[in-house]
Amino acid sequence: MVLDNTSLSQPNYDRKAELKAFDETKTGVKGLVDAGITQVPRIFHVPSPQNLNSKQSCPKLILPTIDLEGINEDSVRRKEVIQKVNDALKTWGFFQIVNHGISNSTLEEVKKGVREFFEQDDEVKKEWYTRDMSGKTRVVYNSNFDLYAAPVTNWRDTFFCMMAPYHPEPHELPQPCRF
Repeated sequence: MVLDNTSLSQPNYDRKAELKAFDETKTGVKGLVDAGITQVPRIFHVPSPQNLNSKQSCPKLILPTIDLEGINEDSVRRKEVIQKVNDALKTWGFFQIVNHGISNSTLEEVKKGVREFFEQDDEVKKEWYTRDMSGKTRVVYNSNFDLYAAPVTNWRDTFFCMMAPYHPEPHELPQPCRF
């Protein structure tokens, strides 16, 4: 989404205050949608292309895909995959995995649990809302993990669970994610 950049340079625009107000709702982007907003808040406005730094270039978008086939049988293959994961995390922050051995039915259950998590009452979701990325909090729900650091706020909410080195017990997970 590209919007006019003039609202970002208005003297009465206090981005930090608007970010804080948004964050303190603990309802994220879905909370904005559920509230029936009719305009995208300024914190989500992306500068128009003519206002972007001309030295910035858009990389060719090819999602890193990592094939796990054979990693348990071949130590060389395993090291190659570990390096690919490392590279993908450094450059993209995420990747797609194929040949992981997880059944489609399990994947569908995970997607169902995440959907149900986001459809819960706001007061229930707020119990899981945190900006603590230290690893002490095993279940994290927030909007934009980099909310206060990024130059532009992304239109996204995030929900994830730390699974390593020890997976959480069922009671440590939100109710819709227990199966």
